[in-house]
Amino acid sequence: MAAPEPDPGRAPGTGSAPRTTAETGNTPGSAPNPAPGPEPLTVPSMSAGPDFVLRPWEMSDLPLVREASLDPYIPLITTIPAPYSEAAAEAFVRRQWERAATGAGYPFAIVRSRDRRPVGAIGLWLRELPEGRASLGYWLTDLARGQGVARAALRTVTGWALRDLGVPRLQLYIEPWNTASARIAEDIGFRREGLLRGWQQVGDERRDMAVYALLNNDGPVDGRAVAAH
Repeated sequence: MAAPEPDPGRAPGTGSAPRTTAETGNTPGSAPNPAPGPEPLTVPSMSAGPDFVLRPWEMSDLPLVREASLDPYIPLITTIPAPYSEAAAEAFVRRQWERAATGAGYPFAIVRSRDRRPVGAIGLWLRELPEGRASLGYWLTDLARGQGVARAALRTVTGWALRDLGVPRLQLYIEPWNTASARIAEDIGFRREGLLRGWQQVGDERRDMAVYALLNNDGPVDGRAVAAH
């Protein structure tokens, strides 16, 4: 699993210098014009190979949230509620909708094609897109691991982000012990660039994260994201 982007309101804010009158179009003493916010995003449905589909979150995904809440690791790196309650699970799903509505990113549920069972999540997060970079994060429930789910989902979203959205740089943050996720990232074309010490709070401690990156001009990603109709 690659560490997901924190939910809106959970990540530290970034500051910026105040803009001048010429930049804002306001005259001294007048009420400032509100800065335009990010455009709402529409989360598409995409085929991730023959066996999996990526789609927007639905309230029917509460069983997936329940299953993830029982995992010893997922609640530590996400806002999956633990212990589980239906109200908290519904709030989690609404947060995913809010991320798209506020332009923060594209949250997908990963769904098995043959029975439409959701088995995990993957997200493309755009907070740093004005600087030319975006980040990816994903998690899977225990029963879905070791079946190529993460590879298919990550390859699909990576190709779509680079090709269709034109993101210049994609980043993944992976704990150094997570060799399975590191191998998947490298197979798709991500390169390890270094170790970020004490980068993220995981449970009760700060954890190191290895950063992996893939640039738009590094070459084609194997596989193509195909819009589902």
